[in-house]
Amino acid sequence: MRDNTLKHRSSFPIPQPPELVLLDLDGTLVDSVPDLADCVNAALEAVGLPPRAEHEVRLWVGNGVVRLVHRALTGEMEGEAEEGLFRRALERFQACYRERYASRSRPFPGVPEGLAALRAAGIPLGCVTNKPGAFTRPLLEALGLAPFLEVVVAGGETRHQKPHPEPLLEAARRAGARPEHTLLVGDSVNDVRAARAAGMPVVAVSYGYNHGRDIREAAPDAVLDSLAQLPALLGLPSAEAAGG
Repeated sequence: MRDNTLKHRSSFPIPQPPELVLLDLDGTLVDSVPDLADCVNAALEAVGLPPRAEHEVRLWVGNGVVRLVHRALTGEMEGEAEEGLFRRALERFQACYRERYASRSRPFPGVPEGLAALRAAGIPLGCVTNKPGAFTRPLLEALGLAPFLEVVVAGGETRHQKPHPEPLLEAARRAGARPEHTLLVGDSVNDVRAARAAGMPVVAVSYGYNHGRDIREAAPDAVLDSLAQLPALLGLPSAEAAGG
């Protein structure tokens, strides 16, 4: 078995400790695919198309709801469905997801422990996601993650979304942190690109949504198998110590 723990790259120095740790949501903090897949299939049923398997949806998540619905309708990563079909499917998807954004979604293993250890060490935390705010904040509340976070920047709250650096820089501004002393934790190439553009170091998790590709290909500064490993990377007390 490959050991991913604390594997550094040399692009950006990781601050010890950072002034702020920003975290992506879907694929980093939360496994949201089960609910997304259920709503994808509700949308497909509404337009008379057969359902998709959850493992297919897992490969398609990561570029926002619009791309997800187009991919589900066409079966292609860059596919574009007919406009009328897409609009009907999107409307049904959004209605479904408003009802079940937290029905089967759960934090990934190690997430509550890692967040608790970082907070216990006095590290401010934030979430930066392309997921719309109407879903982001209720999901964080429902899964008990909101109390850990001092700042949340969701999709639609800045002019640009990741991989543009604007949401990351806005989160750092709100928290009063310098970008070069802010760490982003994400799961996808979009997260790595956004961090590089913002002048921030970036740590990737190995378990997230990166369209089936190994996140090491994006050359983050470190790769972790669990968020519970992050405190040790930052020279802080472990998640086990914080929990004890």
